[in-house]
Amino acid sequence: MLKILITDNLSKEGLDILREEKDIELDVRDKITPDELKRIINNYDALIVRSATKVTKEIIDNSEKLKVIGRAGVGLDNVDVDSASKRGIIVMNTPEGNTISTAEHTFSMLLALSRSIPQANFSVKAHKWDRKNFMGVEVFHKTLGIIGLGRVGGEVAKRAISFGMTVIAYDPFLSIEKAEKLEVELADLKELLSRSDYISVHTPLTDETRHLISKDEFNFMKNGVRIINCARGGIIDEDALFEAIKSKKVAGAAIDVFEIEPPQDSRLIELDCVVTTPHLGASTEEAQVNVAIDIAKQVRDALKGRGIRNAVNIPSVTSEVFKVIEPYVKLAEKIGSLQSQMVYGRINRVKVIYGGEVTNHELAPITIALIKGLLTPALGETVNYVNASFIAKERKIEVIETKTTDVEDFANLISVEVKTEKMKNSVSGTLFTKNTPRIVKIDNFYVHAVPEGYMIITFNMDKPGIIGGIGTILGENNINIAGMTFGREESGGQAITALNVDGPVSQRVLDQIKRLPNISDAKLIKL
Repeated sequence: MLKILITDNLSKEGLDILREEKDIELDVRDKITPDELKRIINNYDALIVRSATKVTKEIIDNSEKLKVIGRAGVGLDNVDVDSASKRGIIVMNTPEGNTISTAEHTFSMLLALSRSIPQANFSVKAHKWDRKNFMGVEVFHKTLGIIGLGRVGGEVAKRAISFGMTVIAYDPFLSIEKAEKLEVELADLKELLSRSDYISVHTPLTDETRHLISKDEFNFMKNGVRIINCARGGIIDEDALFEAIKSKKVAGAAIDVFEIEPPQDSRLIELDCVVTTPHLGASTEEAQVNVAIDIAKQVRDALKGRGIRNAVNIPSVTSEVFKVIEPYVKLAEKIGSLQSQMVYGRINRVKVIYGGEVTNHELAPITIALIKGLLTPALGETVNYVNASFIAKERKIEVIETKTTDVEDFANLISVEVKTEKMKNSVSGTLFTKNTPRIVKIDNFYVHAVPEGYMIITFNMDKPGIIGGIGTILGENNINIAGMTFGREESGGQAITALNVDGPVSQRVLDQIKRLPNISDAKLIKL
């Protein structure tokens, strides 16, 4: 008998799906304490949660039986995915169940912001009739800029077009064909900011998207722009938004999500022109039913060997095979993530070349991990091992997989060539002693880099003083160098420097490094 523990409120429709299975026993315990969960978790094969239950390392480590953790929703902030992965536990979420709910809430917020509906409602209930104070604006013929044209962003675009709006979008992973099908014009971020009357963000919160909209970005916007965020708190710099509103650069904002929730100390909620809701994007009866049904089916099928869907931490292979290829999977994902953070422009083609011992194994999961790594810096938690290939195909990214006997001096080698609309980039990695990953080549430069943590990669001329200059800047900002490697084409020619550092590096520090003599570019990489 398979036992499933459900610790948060799950809609009846999801529970009924699991109760129909004769070999599944349900235990529903709403509002369970962490200590009680830790004490009983070893009795269950699967755990289903929403956002209230915190699935910590201590809880995960206390279970020998647990095979699947299912999150009825998109975010996984309350699940220690790394600890689950180390114990071979599949973690899955439901990235599609609340798409319509969030899109509708976004557009509701856009309209409420345009017509000051919450403020007018409050005024009437206070027995006032101040019509002149609530003059609104029409959305008809206005331009909506959407940052991130995924599932939710695409649905918002459809609704905006039906209202007669012009929609432009910034999404480095979206194909021109897909944008044309949605009747949306693609633009780079700076152009979108400068042309839009409304800007709505629909990206995951990642290291790359945190404070994606900050002081500099507000400076590019037209006066009187309106901002909407129903995606994730932290994508918009709240302090910068507050200052932009106070200076009249921004006419108003509609905010459903905050960097700290509840936002008790946020200055934004004190402004009359800011419409706020308490993270209600997925809070519809239909969305809660959808995610309950999705997670019930996914957990049921995973437990009964019917396939794995929307897993965020493991390819869809047997546990025996995964143990063998796991080091290659991790290496490929890091190569993909590294390249995604290095290249400029929309990715068109990815060519992965396998050589040596790695060709003796099942390659498909390794390629999937590579694509997941490539897409994750931009798309975050919405990408997993199951949907990575589908997303790449949907966005017209051509993926080519080949084998070769030419592996130079390495027992195994994974080489990846990425072509964008602006450039080409290649990275090669290998495993030392069977499970120690190393980056051994970037473009034409041979290196010996450890692909983990924070890295700074610079392209520079091979001149004296490069390392000293970088080291001085990092030292002045209390950033410790953990390791470094160099590569060059010839003495005095083009060169590359790769440093591992012990912590994050601000954009200000990175810009200082870029301004050093003989450095043509510098990138901060988070692996």
